[in-house]
Amino acid sequence: MDHIKLQQGDITRASVDAIVNAANPVMLGGGGVDGAIHRAAGPALLEACRQLPDVNGVRCPIGEARITPAGKLLAQYVIHTVGPRYEIDPDPAGLLADAYRNSLSLALEHDCSSIAFPAISCGVYGYPLAEAADVALNICALPTYHKLDIQFYLFGDAAFNAWAKALDIMAGVAR
Repeated sequence: MDHIKLQQGDITRASVDAIVNAANPVMLGGGGVDGAIHRAAGPALLEACRQLPDVNGVRCPIGEARITPAGKLLAQYVIHTVGPRYEIDPDPAGLLADAYRNSLSLALEHDCSSIAFPAISCGVYGYPLAEAADVALNICALPTYHKLDIQFYLFGDAAFNAWAKALDIMAGVAR
């Protein structure tokens, strides 16, 4: 698990190859981490998102991921993924796992060696922190992704503690 790191901080300042944006399906900005990433990246990010093809306004279906240049961010890319709405979408664990898996796969396809994630779906989409941490970390721990430096930027003590506890459990450390 040495390739997975946790921290509290501003994901828009992450010095990584790719930052993951917890986007909405239209990918034209929003609230929370999505809004923060768009503000920090500047108008080039919104324009890059507008260039992606859409089907009835949807540029990124739930569980899928899309990649764009990162605008003014330190990262080279922004990987946009749409997580599930916990109480609304069917199979939220499967869709959340897909969001992480597809984001990591895009990073590898674009020769990234490092990636920063927020806690996907844990804001207004209502995913419980402990369950989300378990899904996220189990995907990130797969051998396919060991060559990536994976950083989680977690907002607040509750999210950080949930991820730290899940990571400790996976590593067999009592907390």
